[in-house]
Amino acid sequence: MESNLLPTADPADDEAPGPSRKSPVRFVRYSATFLGVSVVSGALLAGMALPAVGALGLTAKNTAEGFDDIPDDFKTPPLTQATQIFDAKGGLIAKVYERDRRVLTAEEMSPYMRQAQVDIEDARFYEHGAVDLKGVLRALSKNAESGTAAEGASTLTQQYVKNVNVEKAGDDKAAVQEAMRKTLGRKIQELKVSIRLEEELTKEQILTNYLNITYYGNGAYGVEAASQRYFGKSNKDLTIAEAATLAGLVQNPSQYDPKAHPQAAVNRRNTVIDKLLENKHITEEQAREAKAAPLGLNYKEPQRGCITAQAGMGFFCDYVRQVVKQDPVFGANAADRKKFWDQGGLNIHTTLDPDKQTAAQNAVSSNVRVTDSVSAAVSMVEPGTGRILAMAQTRPYGLETAKNQTVVNLNVDAAMGGGNGFQPGSTFKPVVAAAAMEAGLPPTQEYSSPNRMDYPDMKTCEGTWKNGKPKVTVPNESANEQGPYQLKEAMALSVNTYFVQMEKEIGLCAVKQMANKLGITARASGKPLDEVPAMALGVEEVSPLTMAGVYAAFAAGGKYCAPVAVSRITTVDGTDVKVPPARCETAFSESTARVLNTILNGVTESGGTGAALHLEGDRQIAGKTGTSDKKKAAWFSGYTPQLAAAVWLGGPAGGVEMRNITINGKYRAEVFGADGPGPIWRDAMNQALRGTPKQSLPMTDIPDPAPRTDPNATPTGTGAPSNGPSNAPSGTPGNAPSNTRR
Repeated sequence: MESNLLPTADPADDEAPGPSRKSPVRFVRYSATFLGVSVVSGALLAGMALPAVGALGLTAKNTAEGFDDIPDDFKTPPLTQATQIFDAKGGLIAKVYERDRRVLTAEEMSPYMRQAQVDIEDARFYEHGAVDLKGVLRALSKNAESGTAAEGASTLTQQYVKNVNVEKAGDDKAAVQEAMRKTLGRKIQELKVSIRLEEELTKEQILTNYLNITYYGNGAYGVEAASQRYFGKSNKDLTIAEAATLAGLVQNPSQYDPKAHPQAAVNRRNTVIDKLLENKHITEEQAREAKAAPLGLNYKEPQRGCITAQAGMGFFCDYVRQVVKQDPVFGANAADRKKFWDQGGLNIHTTLDPDKQTAAQNAVSSNVRVTDSVSAAVSMVEPGTGRILAMAQTRPYGLETAKNQTVVNLNVDAAMGGGNGFQPGSTFKPVVAAAAMEAGLPPTQEYSSPNRMDYPDMKTCEGTWKNGKPKVTVPNESANEQGPYQLKEAMALSVNTYFVQMEKEIGLCAVKQMANKLGITARASGKPLDEVPAMALGVEEVSPLTMAGVYAAFAAGGKYCAPVAVSRITTVDGTDVKVPPARCETAFSESTARVLNTILNGVTESGGTGAALHLEGDRQIAGKTGTSDKKKAAWFSGYTPQLAAAVWLGGPAGGVEMRNITINGKYRAEVFGADGPGPIWRDAMNQALRGTPKQSLPMTDIPDPAPRTDPNATPTGTGAPSNGPSNAPSGTPGNAPSNTRR
């Protein structure tokens, strides 16, 4: 065997080869060759402490005795796979992954694929152990002759071990480089693990693992992803030629890329076919047919993440990602949850109703253009369950700002991938009413409701809010809005001073506590709620999803359910994964719910600010309009017994005053909740509920107040409404919205 380790004799030499007849260069070559053999032999015998039995003991199963047990990761590697997200009807929303891979069993793989990979990578795979001594010696000889490292001697098992080390390194670049370092210590570690693997796994198991972990270029990991990427079919359906094309990629995926370098790919494929024939795994006729076949690519560009989601569903897809990465049910800490998500291989079944999603998307898209200075967003929630049924916004999901794309989900809080939210305006007033009913006030509660008033001092959870100097005042929307008013009429007309007086009577703490029960535990930015009198007028920024959840509780008789996006998760082998449980609590009594249904239904009846928003078939609805300070946000939130929805309209960053503005090609002097977001809500609900049975809201009889003698009278000394005193500092109640009625 030693003669095979030496360079062959130069034909010009008449005598036998030997150092005495060679040039210094050839002497160095001999020395390097022997040194290489010595190093490898020393590593195998000393560094690995292998018993020197039977061809160095490398083919015997018992040679691994005395080695430490290998981690389970090498026997069954936790391979990252693609995760699929489905809607409530089983339709695919998106496929997301860190690495595009689907793990197959041996039976799910093409036998041609398995054999082709062995024949081109390690033809003696079934004959040797973890180390192919003949291959090592052959490689040393050829590399010594050529003066290069053109031929390697790693077995398929050793390559698999290296791939596992790289896979375990994940996205850590330093760890990946360490896993790929060609050092003696690294090689010894790989050899030790390989020998143990050959003892504990069958050859077929090792090959299956190898084919699932190996990279085939263009973002495809494993044979199934590669088959789908290049040929648009499952691996089990590959032809001999197609299997040979994929097998040839492993050595150098870039050089043999069939899309970028088709001729190189054909040449490499034919080399693999020759190996199959040489090893008698195909016939000569099969080889001829395979070589004659065109590449036959059906290439699918790699796509990943929520940007690939079905039209309009990208934001919901991203919300699902945020749920998995933040809910403790998926891991004790952020690192564990990220690992769970990155590992992939999940089938995530969600609550999204594709029909209602289409309805919501159609509504925002047909009423607001992506090129408008404002945008619209709508969230739909199922009362009594918290299931998110739709989540849509005007601007599409994506990174190309030139195309008005965004990845900011305007429907949700900042922590869940959204922005800092928007002032809900008068859509918050029903929260005050709910707190008042729970505090024992009657639905006929009456207040003087002046056209303008100073904010009164109010009790907070920890003390008292006091108005300063100069006094901060709150006006009603128009000059003829002056009480006295009772609750039903005050809600229909959205009388600011009425709700400030109601807030004064029950205290700010009661309002805050009711908001908390209804899911408003903080601002959308994450900042705590401020206990200030302007809270009643909706100055605490919230998201559409939050308000949809609030109004879903109104529809559900006072039962508040936190929004739910995920209904079930399974792994690729069908194992169920624990998901966040439904979190429902009673926020207020059914009697309070009936009062709210009655007064909010009145908002949509004759004389109310939402009177124009009737649904098809005179379906019974309840809701509330809202407009924030300086018209920077307009809302309509409403519900039927089956469905609640909240619609927001405004500048995505909150800075667009909706006066003298063109939206969807139509000029508007100013925008109110009833004529901006209101029609979006109506269109979305009409389409979403079409074909479903009409249901009635439980209501109660609230007597109308006696008519006032002169309802248009304006008290002396009151002027036209204003946006609050000009000297009110930013962030104080004096900065509260004055245009909150419609």
